[in-house]
Amino acid sequence: MRRAMAGTAISRTRSLSNKSCCFHASSIGASLRLRFLGSAANTSNPGDANTSAFRFSFSHNCSSLSASESPPPITVEVIRKSVLSSQWDFIEQVSPNLNPALISDVLYYLCSKPQSVSDLIHHLHPNCLDTKSYCLAVVLLARLPSPNRASQLLKQVMVTRIATSRELFDELNLSRDHLSVKSSIVFDLLIRVCCELRRADEAFKCFYMMKEKGIVPKIETCNGMLSLFLKLNKTEMTWVLYAEMFRLRISSTIYTFNIMVNVLCKEGKLKKAREFIGFMEGMGFKPNAVTYNTIIHGYSSRGNLEGARRILDAMRVEGIEPDSYTYGSLISGMCKEGRLEQASGLFDKMVEIGLSPNAVTYNTLIDGYCNKGDLERAFSYRDEMVEKGIMPSVSTYNLLVHALFMEGRMGEADDMIKEMREKGMVPDAVTYNILINGYSKCRNAKKAFDLHYEMLSKGIEASCVTYTSLIHVLSRRHRMNEADDLFKKMLSQGISPDLIMFNAMIDGHCANGNVERAFMLLQEMDKKNVPPDEVTFNTLMQGHCKEGKVEEARMVLDEMKRRGIKPDHISYNTLISGYSRRGDMKDAFGVRDEMLSIGFNPTHLTYNALIKGLCKNQEGDHAEELLKEMRNKGIAPDDSTYFSLIEVMGNVDTLVEDSAS
Repeated sequence: MRRAMAGTAISRTRSLSNKSCCFHASSIGASLRLRFLGSAANTSNPGDANTSAFRFSFSHNCSSLSASESPPPITVEVIRKSVLSSQWDFIEQVSPNLNPALISDVLYYLCSKPQSVSDLIHHLHPNCLDTKSYCLAVVLLARLPSPNRASQLLKQVMVTRIATSRELFDELNLSRDHLSVKSSIVFDLLIRVCCELRRADEAFKCFYMMKEKGIVPKIETCNGMLSLFLKLNKTEMTWVLYAEMFRLRISSTIYTFNIMVNVLCKEGKLKKAREFIGFMEGMGFKPNAVTYNTIIHGYSSRGNLEGARRILDAMRVEGIEPDSYTYGSLISGMCKEGRLEQASGLFDKMVEIGLSPNAVTYNTLIDGYCNKGDLERAFSYRDEMVEKGIMPSVSTYNLLVHALFMEGRMGEADDMIKEMREKGMVPDAVTYNILINGYSKCRNAKKAFDLHYEMLSKGIEASCVTYTSLIHVLSRRHRMNEADDLFKKMLSQGISPDLIMFNAMIDGHCANGNVERAFMLLQEMDKKNVPPDEVTFNTLMQGHCKEGKVEEARMVLDEMKRRGIKPDHISYNTLISGYSRRGDMKDAFGVRDEMLSIGFNPTHLTYNALIKGLCKNQEGDHAEELLKEMRNKGIAPDDSTYFSLIEVMGNVDTLVEDSAS
C-alpha cells in the first residue's frame, strides 16, 4: 500500500532520480567506500539493528576497486533503507551531497512512518531541503500524536525566511493533496507559529487563506490570534477576527469571551465589559474568576475603585471568591491613587483570610511607598518578602534603587546594586537606565558613560531612554558637540527620538546659547512627526529671553497657540520675566493681564519677576504695592523677592515689617 501511495510521485521523478538525484560514492569523497552486503532477509537476526540490510566500511585507499566495481549509486532506496535501519552516520556523511528532489521522493516512501521522517529531518543538512520538501515533511510530521515536531519545523522555516507565509501555505496545500491528507491541522499550526513569532499580520493572512479554501480554523487557533492581537494592542484587528469567527460559525469558549472582555477593558469601555457578561450568559457561558478579575483590573488600573468594588460584590453574589489576583488589582489601584494606608489594610486582610501575596503585590506596595518618599516602609515590605520566602526580583531592586537615587542617597543605591549581584541577579535594561539617569542628574558624566559601556558589553541594547539621560548630562557639562554626535549615533542605530529626547536636546542647546540649533531640532521634530508640547515651546521662549529677544519669544508663544498647544504658567511667566529683565514693565504687565484674563492666577515667579523689573526701573512704591498684594494672596515672598527690593528700599528689616503689617 505504501508503494501504491508513492507510486505516482516516484514515477514523476524516476528519470531525475536516475540522473541528477544519484550520487556515486566517489563524489562523496575518496575516503568513503560503500559495499552493499545483501538484503535483510539474509541476515542471521532480522530484529537486530546491528545486522542491517547493508553495512558501510571506510577506507583511505579506493585503488583496490577496479573500474568495473563502481560503488552502487545513492538512490532513494538506499536512503530509505538507511533511515529504516537507523544508519544515521551514513545519512550525515552523504547529506551535503543530497538534493531536495531526492529527499522529497524518500519522504513519499516514508509517508506511513512519521517518526522516521522526524529522525531523517533531524540528521539532514539544511541544504538538502527546499520549501516543497519542508512542507511535505511538515504534513507527515503532523500525523504524530504531538504536533510539536511539525510546529518546530515550520518555525525553523519561518525564522530562516526560506519562504513567505503565503508560499508555505500554498506548498502545504499541495503536499496535502499529493498525500491525500484530509486533516487541515497544518494550516492551524502555521497560524500558531506566526503567533509565536508575534507576526500578527501574517497570521491574519493565513486565516483568510484558510477561509478562501473553505477550511475553518480551530477555536484554539483563533484564540491564539485574539490573544496576540490583544498583547500587541491591535484591538481593531481583534474585533475584525471576532466578527469573522461569527460568520464562520466558530463556537467561542470561555477563554474567547475572557479575551474579548479584556479587549473592552483595554479600550476603556468598562460599561460594555460589564454588559458583555450578560452576553456570555446568553450564549450559555457562566463568567468565571478570570472574567471578573479582568474587569476589576480594568476599573482599578483607571483609578475607578468604586466600580471595582461593585464588580467584586457581583463576583461574590455569584459564589466566586476573590483570589490573590483580585486583591492584587485592588491594591494596585489604591497605590496609584495614593491611598497607601487603604492598600496596606487590604493587603493585611488578604493575608488574614489565607491568601498568599506574590512578588508582584509586594512590588506594587514598595513602588507606592517609594513614590511617596517613605523608603522606610518600602524597605519593610522588602524585608517581609524575604521572611516569607519570596525572593525579591530585579524589579524589586530597580524600584528601591530608583527611589534612593531620587533622594540623593547614591552610596546606598550602589550598595543595593552590589547586594543584587551577590544574590546572583543580573541587572537588566531598566536597572542600567535607572543608574545612568541617576548619575546624569548628579552631573557625573564619567560614571554615566561607564555604565553605558558596561550595559553594551553585557549585550543589553541602549534605548532612547538611555541616550536621553546621557544627552542630559552632556548638556549640563556644556558638551553639546558631543551631545549632537551621540544624537546622530542613536539615529544611525535606527532608534527614533521621542518627545522627551528632543526636549532634552532643545533644552541643552538653549541653555548653552545655541538657540538656532534648537529651532533646527524643532523642524526635525516636524519632519519625524513628533508633535512638540508646551515644554518644547517654553524652552525655546526661555532661550530667546535669555538672549534678550523677547519679541521673538512672543512670536514663539503665538506659534504655540497656532498649533493648538495651550500656554501654561511657565509660558506667561517666561515672557513676564523677559520683559521685566529689560525694564519693559508696560509689556510685562500686559502679559500679566492676559494671563489673568484666561484664568491663570499670578504665581510666586510672576510676582518676583514683576517686582524685580519695577526695582530695576526704580519704581519702589509700585514694587511695594505688589509685595503687599502678593502677601494678601497667601504667596510668601522669598529671599529673591526681598533682595530685589533692597536696592530701592534700602532697609530690608523695615521692608519685612511693613509687608507683614
